[in-house]
Amino acid sequence: MTEVLRLWREAGLLPLSVAALDAGGKLIAMQSEDGSGLLRFDIAFGKAWGALGMGNSSRLIRDRLAARPTFQAALAAASDGRFVPVPDGVPVQTGEGVTIGAIGVSGDTSEKDEYCAVEAIGSASLAPEPAEPDWRDSSLSDR
Repeated sequence: MTEVLRLWREAGLLPLSVAALDAGGKLIAMQSEDGSGLLRFDIAFGKAWGALGMGNSSRLIRDRLAARPTFQAALAAASDGRFVPVPDGVPVQTGEGVTIGAIGVSGDTSEKDEYCAVEAIGSASLAPEPAEPDWRDSSLSDR
């Protein structure tokens, strides 16, 4: 959590909420900054929970399901609305590729949220998926 917040502040991004889940989808840590919208925690949780539920980053899920809105709706229904298919549900893996949890961040664009999660996971000597964030050309990159 501390590293996500440090990266977030260093980049000068909007107030955030972050959720860390274990491999079973249970919340193990969360934090919301002052000024973070009320829905931000639910969005962060849904990004991480959906990534664990589908076994892939929420970026990959979004990309694979872009042309399949019926399946996206079915996943949202099956998950009681917890599934949020936008970038930044980032699985946390060991060096051997075992998923031990996921992180979700919400506060700025999905790409910027993902940047903080991916970099924080990597700084803990764990493997994020995706391995490299791509956020500099985000649609709201006027900051």
